[in-house]
Amino acid sequence: MSEVQTSVAKERLRHWTARPGRVVRWGLLAAVVMLQACATVANPDPRDPMESWNRGVFQFNDAVDRAVVKPVATAYRDVLPHWMRTGVNNFFGNLEDFWSGVNNALQLRGRDTADSFGRVLINTTMGLGGLLDVASEMNMERHSANFGLTLGRWGVGPGPFVVIPFLGSSTLRDTVALSVDIPANPVRRVEDNPTRDGLTLLNLIDTRATYLRAGEVVEDAALDKYSFTRDAFLQRRRNLVYDGNPPEEDLPPEPASAQ
Repeated sequence: MSEVQTSVAKERLRHWTARPGRVVRWGLLAAVVMLQACATVANPDPRDPMESWNRGVFQFNDAVDRAVVKPVATAYRDVLPHWMRTGVNNFFGNLEDFWSGVNNALQLRGRDTADSFGRVLINTTMGLGGLLDVASEMNMERHSANFGLTLGRWGVGPGPFVVIPFLGSSTLRDTVALSVDIPANPVRRVEDNPTRDGLTLLNLIDTRATYLRAGEVVEDAALDKYSFTRDAFLQRRRNLVYDGNPPEEDLPPEPASAQ
């Protein structure tokens, strides 16, 4: 990416976040896109009874990503050296390891709990506050977990598929769990508002930059990007809940005409 393109991407983000009126316009765009996409689906997937609404939110999120998030993430990837981006990724990964440790403890997963808290201890002390991932070099695995996964392993069903504005794919169970996951984020404990907002924004950009290549693969491979994203998300969450060995799902009943 050229310096001109990088400057344009940064300017887009600055204007979008600095002017409240732009947020209002994005909200209006969301409403228009979702209303346009709310045509009734002829044969909705039983896992996705709100498909018409979800498709509208998905299109809105995709528009925001293309206009703002992806260009900024691309500039971030192209401008910052790899070692610096790795340090940023390690730092936020270290924060996530602590919450993973809490959830692994709630699930009574002793080995995963020990690994998660051990990673935090080692990377925080020996890894310069988490900038270096020393624990991985010591073969301590990362066992990511959040409260949505904890509820799933406690036996709570996923509920219908949901697409959340700005946040993306979820389920009813995982959406409810956000009321616990979001306040538990250590970044939320930072009292200085500019610092907290800056860290939140940096985490968003770094995460999006990590998945730039994966997003391009999806766009090239999927005829229906929404269905592909939904099915991949639900399959991944189901595999996580059942540790990669989920039971067979009951097939939906065939339409009367087919019978």
